[in-house]
Amino acid sequence: MNKLMLSAVAVASVIAIPAQAKTAAPMQCAAVNQAQVESLFNDFNNAWASKNPDTVTSLFTKDAVLLATVSNTPRTDHASIRDYFVGFLKPSPVGTINSSAVKIGCNMAARLGTWTVTVTDPSTGAKTDIKARYSFIYRIEDGKWKIDHLHSSMMPEKAG
Repeated sequence: MNKLMLSAVAVASVIAIPAQAKTAAPMQCAAVNQAQVESLFNDFNNAWASKNPDTVTSLFTKDAVLLATVSNTPRTDHASIRDYFVGFLKPSPVGTINSSAVKIGCNMAARLGTWTVTVTDPSTGAKTDIKARYSFIYRIEDGKWKIDHLHSSMMPEKAG
């Protein structure tokens, strides 16, 4: 009888473990609205204006992916993201959103559309507009909204 009771206790303990896991607290979703997601682009543009690659890189999650407009190399860590911005910030880029759609999920948000990036030739002062499509995907990291993925690619068709 003792062995039977011990077996019943052991089985009950194993069954109770999954039941406890089911009662874990649900994930909390950070509150964010469209205007707040849109304002994250202002933070990015202001970081560009600083011309400091560390300031720009700090806006990305630790494991972010950057598929940049003027680079064939996917950037998948802070060192390579920073490396891209060391060169990209030299012509003082300024981004202007032309079209935008915002999607919001649990602890993630996206802003997708088209933009114009204006760069200035440091030696001549000549400005060039780069028309492109973009996808910013943001994720909460350490309590802050950060860029988890940024893809920008030049428009494939000439404006007519």
